[in-house]
Amino acid sequence: MSKLSKKDLQIMIDEKLGQIFFGDKKKNIRLLMIRPIDLIEFSEFAGTNADDILIWVGKSLGKGIIDNLFSKIDWSKETMETKKETILNILEAVELMGYGHSTGTFKKDHILIEVEDPLASDDLENIMAKNLCLIYLGFYTGIFDALLVDVEGKEIDCVLLGDDKCAFKYQLISGELEEKLIDKEPQKVYSFSLRNL
Repeated sequence: MSKLSKKDLQIMIDEKLGQIFFGDKKKNIRLLMIRPIDLIEFSEFAGTNADDILIWVGKSLGKGIIDNLFSKIDWSKETMETKKETILNILEAVELMGYGHSTGTFKKDHILIEVEDPLASDDLENIMAKNLCLIYLGFYTGIFDALLVDVEGKEIDCVLLGDDKCAFKYQLISGELEEKLIDKEPQKVYSFSLRNL
């Protein structure tokens, strides 16, 4: 596995281009630091019933992170244990970028991702903020797709519906997790680090 340096985790600013990006400039992970209002305005532009478009945008972002940070890794040769660690590490990176406090829980037949204080919690009065949840759903789906983990996801809790967090359940389609990978409680992402990848 290739190791990531601290530079890979830094938020950088290219003043000449006016862009904020994550990690090394050569990795080309740009436009990930999008303000929530920009996403909401994009959602309004996409229109009502644009769920598939918004999920696709999220999936593209999720796949982009994996492809850019781990471009030299053949995920078909990696173990589920490595993929689990990678998922939790990406949740940590996303949390550092301000997208909410995340936990991941790996169960026998599903993976649960919970996000406290997600972007949508800043716009509870805006009906279009629900589209942010669709982008989250797609984002995590894109990560699973890029890691070759076959899942089907749905949002099961939402701050916009009065829940204290947003929660996304990803049902494993192809088999179950080994006993050693099953969590008894949610894994707080700050206890993990990209040091092992």
